[in-house]
Amino acid sequence: MTKQTSLRDRALAFHALHVPGRPLILPNAWDTASARIVAHAGAAAVATTSAGLAWGLGAADGDRVDRDRALGVVADIAAAVDVPVSADVESGYAEDPEGVADTIRAVLAAGAVGVNIEDALYGEGAGPLRDVAEQAERISAARAAADAADVPLFVNARIDTFLRGAGGVDLTLERAAAFRAAGADGIFVPGAVDPGIVKELVDGVDGPVNIMVGPGAPPVADLAALGVARVSAGAGIPMAVHALVHRAARELLDAGTYDSLAGGFDYGELNALLGGGRQR
Repeated sequence: MTKQTSLRDRALAFHALHVPGRPLILPNAWDTASARIVAHAGAAAVATTSAGLAWGLGAADGDRVDRDRALGVVADIAAAVDVPVSADVESGYAEDPEGVADTIRAVLAAGAVGVNIEDALYGEGAGPLRDVAEQAERISAARAAADAADVPLFVNARIDTFLRGAGGVDLTLERAAAFRAAGADGIFVPGAVDPGIVKELVDGVDGPVNIMVGPGAPPVADLAALGVARVSAGAGIPMAVHALVHRAARELLDAGTYDSLAGGFDYGELNALLGGGRQR
């Protein structure tokens, strides 16, 4: 696949990567450099993490990033890699369904062929989850905007029942059914990693299920055996990267030593991977 491949073809290829039992594995990226590294490592697609992207822009996660700034990063990523790109657009960067449709049109213009749209609510006195009918309307607007552009955008409906302690399997399946009926292609349930719960979700959702992983979660092979179709690292990688920056800075400032920097990329290798440039 090349960057010259049509948006529609890239979207179809991205859909085809969601196979229950042989999951699409997404080490999420947040900028051009991380996207190129992830693609170079062999990822079949690149998906952004809204948290990592927000932190990279100096903002907090949770619907606090300007849509144009966020999708500018997505456009840079899509232009930098030859694999399909999916954009985490939080709750749609919009107050109403019409605004969500505008976001989807901007996502397509940026060159992405998938989106995550979450049902969490933020702000004082909000939430924790958006009303199911309201969220279904927002997903329907996203679906309609993509269909009008003749691009089979993969709409991944994120359900935050487990992540925000708002409900269990039954409520999650109820919301999943409503969102699938509204046009979602897949269901993303971050916070659910217990094998028994994952199995209930896979069996109960009519469509591919996405699980978010990190330390303490089952290995990918175990999730594949449960029928999971997509595995995401979420904000885990940028959290680890920024922790390394902090450790290395503290070590240099406090101890005057540099052991935290061991195991890094070779300068020439990283320089070539990320596009070359002047030699020092």
